[in-house]
Amino acid sequence: MKIAVTGGLGFIGSNFILYEFKNYKDVEIINVDKETYASNRKYLAAIENDSRYRFVKADISRKGAIEKHLKDVDIIVNFAAESHVDRSISDSTEFVYSNYIGVKNLLEIARDRDIRLHQISTDEVFGSLPLNSKRRFNEKTPYNPRNPYSATKAAADHLVSAFQNTYGVKATISYSGNNYGPHQHPEKLIPKTILSFLAGRKITLYGRGNQVRDWVYVEDHCSAIDLILRKSKIGRKFIVSSGSVLSNREVIDKIKAVMNIKSDSIDFVTDRPGHDLKYQSDSSLIRKELGWSPRINFDKGIRITVKHYVENPFLYVREDFENHGI
Repeated sequence: MKIAVTGGLGFIGSNFILYEFKNYKDVEIINVDKETYASNRKYLAAIENDSRYRFVKADISRKGAIEKHLKDVDIIVNFAAESHVDRSISDSTEFVYSNYIGVKNLLEIARDRDIRLHQISTDEVFGSLPLNSKRRFNEKTPYNPRNPYSATKAAADHLVSAFQNTYGVKATISYSGNNYGPHQHPEKLIPKTILSFLAGRKITLYGRGNQVRDWVYVEDHCSAIDLILRKSKIGRKFIVSSGSVLSNREVIDKIKAVMNIKSDSIDFVTDRPGHDLKYQSDSSLIRKELGWSPRINFDKGIRITVKHYVENPFLYVREDFENHGI
């Protein structure tokens, strides 16, 4: 299989490339990444000289810059996205270009060259649940995005479905919960918390930290994507969730326990506009249809994650520390 991975220098994309090379000898990967602030070539240092791997610096929002590199691939897996909600609230321009225009370009290339496309989406497109709700999102849940980030991801998903219906593009979509693990940028809650505690600083938390998320370890997510690529029928949509449903405050408390932080370490700040309260998803379809199941529960995953950041703090460039108060 020859795979084009877009956004492969980012968090999930880099982990997916490493997962494929660890598990398959006959896979070839072209990594297309425009190298934003959240990209890091160091994530893939172990395989950068592998003959099966090629890196191309290009922006998916510029069709002319990418199409010549995608002519001989079997499948495009699109991880490329602006993903930080706070940034989308401040300015959504780059989110529209990367998350929507970029997907339009990939779909046109997939249509014209009869290439399969897998779109990495998010459970955030389904909106927010009440904290006391027992409902869970599933593949038939209506879209209800509530911030600029999730709106651009939802728009891209609709475009994927439209290209499939109108032009017969071979496509699949997956929606994951909140990923965590190695290579996540320090603007996100878990790495920011770990690196802040390493630096002896407090972590800021919106509201009272009661917002609930469905957490999935990144390698478990990668294994689900791999199964979709190799076993799924065209046109299918799958939710990928582990069932590790925890509030942001509970996540921080678990990090404190692993790192043996005893002091008062949280500053509570005014909640951000339109902050979704709860995401919880039902992944029974992918478990039943493709035989996927998560291997890493949250307690084990957070220990692995803490260990990674403790042992590799300078894998994350100096600007990351300064820009995020770490």
